[in-house]
Amino acid sequence: MCGISGIYCFKDEAKKYKTNIENSNLALKSRGPDANGIFIDKNIGLGHTRLSIIDTSAAGSQPFHDSTGRYTLVFNGEFYNYRNYIDELLNEGVKLISSSDTEVLLYLLIKYGPKAIDKINGCFSFAFYDSHKNNCIIARDRMGINPLHYYKDEDKIVFSSEVKGILPYNVPKKINYVSLKTYLQLNYLPTNQSMLENFHKLTPGTFLVINQDGVQQKKYYSIPTPDFVDNQIEYKSAKNKLYELLDQAVERRMIADVPLGSFLSGGIDSSVITALASNHTKNLNTFSIGFTDNVYFDETEYAEIVAKKYNTNHTVFKVSNDDLLSELDNVLNYLDEPFADSSALAVNILSKMTRKKATVALSGDGADELFSGYNKHSAHLKASYAGAKEKLVSALNPMWKIAPKSRNSKQANLARQLNRFATGFNLSPSERYWFCASIGTEQYADRLLNRDYNKENYKNKKHLYINNNIDFKDLNSVLYTDLHLVLQGDMLTKVDLMSMANSLEVRTPFLDHTVVDFIAKLPATYKIDKTSKKKILKETFVDLLPPELLNRPKHGFEVPLLDWFKNELWLKIDNDLLKDSFIEEQGIFNINVIKSLKKQLHSKNPEDSAAKIWALLVFQTWWRKFYTE
Repeated sequence: MCGISGIYCFKDEAKKYKTNIENSNLALKSRGPDANGIFIDKNIGLGHTRLSIIDTSAAGSQPFHDSTGRYTLVFNGEFYNYRNYIDELLNEGVKLISSSDTEVLLYLLIKYGPKAIDKINGCFSFAFYDSHKNNCIIARDRMGINPLHYYKDEDKIVFSSEVKGILPYNVPKKINYVSLKTYLQLNYLPTNQSMLENFHKLTPGTFLVINQDGVQQKKYYSIPTPDFVDNQIEYKSAKNKLYELLDQAVERRMIADVPLGSFLSGGIDSSVITALASNHTKNLNTFSIGFTDNVYFDETEYAEIVAKKYNTNHTVFKVSNDDLLSELDNVLNYLDEPFADSSALAVNILSKMTRKKATVALSGDGADELFSGYNKHSAHLKASYAGAKEKLVSALNPMWKIAPKSRNSKQANLARQLNRFATGFNLSPSERYWFCASIGTEQYADRLLNRDYNKENYKNKKHLYINNNIDFKDLNSVLYTDLHLVLQGDMLTKVDLMSMANSLEVRTPFLDHTVVDFIAKLPATYKIDKTSKKKILKETFVDLLPPELLNRPKHGFEVPLLDWFKNELWLKIDNDLLKDSFIEEQGIFNINVIKSLKKQLHSKNPEDSAAKIWALLVFQTWWRKFYTE
């Protein structure tokens, strides 16, 4: 990956922003520590910071210009199948000066215009400028693997791989309270929302055409909707096709001129990727993270079984709670928009340690959303087609409500899950989905938020994800929504931020669009039933996986927030970021709700109070950085 940024002025010349462009590059340095460059012409200024992956020589540096000087490209990401088009360009007389995918993309854009995007198999964001037409195209990949933020007002549009690349232009920083309400529920922001007014995230699968007349947004790709499910495909044929497509996706992502490895957690997803990657290289480098202070979440023994089976060069990074805690300020300071998935702390330290031995890592991200890997998927299926057992669990909700609940032990987590199942049981399928996706309810967010917000705007944004056109009794509809909400807003954001903070590129074979297009069209019964999640994934690759992995319960990258907040971080909560006087002076939150959260944190039934307080700490750190520095 790299970092890109730019400005297009509707009225002025861009040369007045030269210092801003340079400062934007500085802000994006961790995304591209190997080189940087800027380009200014007429109304446009472009910046690029480079993480060298393919053609590490100076010939691959950006901004990249064609031989005539008319066209310029800044590119962040990977164009995995670029070699397929080299002969086509050479036969037309193009003289390539590098072996980089960027140069191939440049000449394809010159030849085909925006239709060239359809030819890219990869992850990317880019800006392509035509000096004769004085227009610019900015685009983002199909799945939203690579970010692209932009700010627009009547004078200009500014874009960047991260918000921190836009801020050097001294744009207004006004909080969007509709987005804040959403954040207080989800602990992250969906890809259609930003925490600041007039800031936007370019929708995955879209591009903008920018010229002096303004901006046009165009869609070039959509994930197949549940309406396109193919009920005629046989299960055996589907397994064979899945194997073929995923193996090809892994092979495409093995291309690199720098050390490459694979994350190996000990779960199904990363183990499948590691097994397939081992077919295409000898002694693959694999990396796992283990937790010395919490055996419940340590899966390294299973990762080592896979590593041994495939004879990988395996490295286990053993970290303590103190190691995670020591990275807290680094993670919080890197965020330029509130993001409160606490597992980002573990992904950060895994990325930091992996970067010492590799520049590129494969991962299993996306499989849970494609194949029904989350516990909430089983819960949703059981609630939609409830039998006597499910009805009994719902009826016993008064018992689950008083039982001690938290994420920190098997028993307390079970009580938490039973309570959430029973609470969501009587909701409509769409509202049950939103409830299962949330840490806090809408009522909680309304009580906590001490500011007015546009309720109609909030409703419209929420209903982009849950609306009457989506049948949430169909698990394919749940997965379709997960791909847009959870995957793009949470999982991919987390991996991009934490990997780029450490100058590590992460590649996601499951999100190859050929795999996504195929899996999205399979019947939901191929993916999940009442006894098995990820059914077709497990059964397709059963011969590649050690039997110990196949029926294990799912674990996430949990961090011990509850213990920290009761001990090491309590003063940071009570005497600093959530101090009564600070909350009152700030005027954003209801102090009584925060007092109740702090009280619940120390009770025998903490539930999700730690996750809610974490979201507040992340926001407060961000607010202080943005509004008091």
